[in-house]
Amino acid sequence: MSATQETATLGGGCFWCLEAVFKDLRGVTSVMSGYAGGEVANPSYKAVCGGRTGHAEVVQVTFDPAELAYADLLRVFFAIHDPTTKDRQGNDVGTQYRSIILTQSDAQAATARAVMQEITDARIWPGKLVTQIDPLTVFYPAEPEHHDYFARNPFSGYCQVVVAPKVVKFRKQFADKLRRDAAE
Repeated sequence: MSATQETATLGGGCFWCLEAVFKDLRGVTSVMSGYAGGEVANPSYKAVCGGRTGHAEVVQVTFDPAELAYADLLRVFFAIHDPTTKDRQGNDVGTQYRSIILTQSDAQAATARAVMQEITDARIWPGKLVTQIDPLTVFYPAEPEHHDYFARNPFSGYCQVVVAPKVVKFRKQFADKLRRDAAE
């Protein structure tokens, strides 16, 4: 493993979905659900879900770039949510569910633009990508009850109907990128 770790901050709907997928990706060392991209300091889940803070539900993914390139992480990101719907993922509606990449460097921003162009050119999605690319200013971890939500609540209605199908789709589409323990 590389001594260097990188961090990506991504929003694409409910953070429970993104966390569940990225935890299974080889090269990822940690995933933390949280809030970013808003104006209110130390937001709560209730305030973010109420659309009163400007924040998006995001995950902060720490990964080893020697095992997983940032561009490949973004390719997974674009495959597991609909980047063509503004402020919406399925029945989750509001700016807190927007598609957003919060970058930590000019290199991450350039890679994000390049991957978005690649996705557009390949016509993977029928509509125009609406994903925002903005610099990360601050990340607020979500409350503890949101950490590892899918792993702790696999049989809840939301997890069964929304999260589980995304995890299944990801595992099928990216089987070659799964952690060994996720593939078993």
